[in-house]
Amino acid sequence: MRRALAVASTSPEDVPVGAVILGPGGAELASAGNERELSGDPTGHAEVLAIRRAAARLGTWRLEDCTLVVTLEPCTMCAGALVLARISTLVFGAWEPKTGAVGSLWDVVRDPRLNHRPEVYAGVLEPECAGLLRDFFRA
Repeated sequence: MRRALAVASTSPEDVPVGAVILGPGGAELASAGNERELSGDPTGHAEVLAIRRAAARLGTWRLEDCTLVVTLEPCTMCAGALVLARISTLVFGAWEPKTGAVGSLWDVVRDPRLNHRPEVYAGVLEPECAGLLRDFFRA
């Protein structure tokens, strides 16, 4: 999570969210911060960008046995993307009561109607992750 926090701080014009994907052995495959403002792309969320980069690096869209570590609870789009990518484990920091899709508003990743449900670890370094967001919006 500390690596994801460092990545979150790299794009001063975007909401500071950082995502890191770890491979089956624990090595970092890809990382990304939000790039919506930078790219003008509404899908430029850290999770989606990290998933794209990890898939490109591995040469497959199936990210089985991979872990996504992200500083903020994923939204519906990102939760759907990680399910479709077959990511095995999700670790996130701060809860997102307005748009969260891993328990706050919805629980996309645990929906029994879907064919893949990752293991979830929530609230990891939550004070640090939430503080980064508070500081950004306060400024």
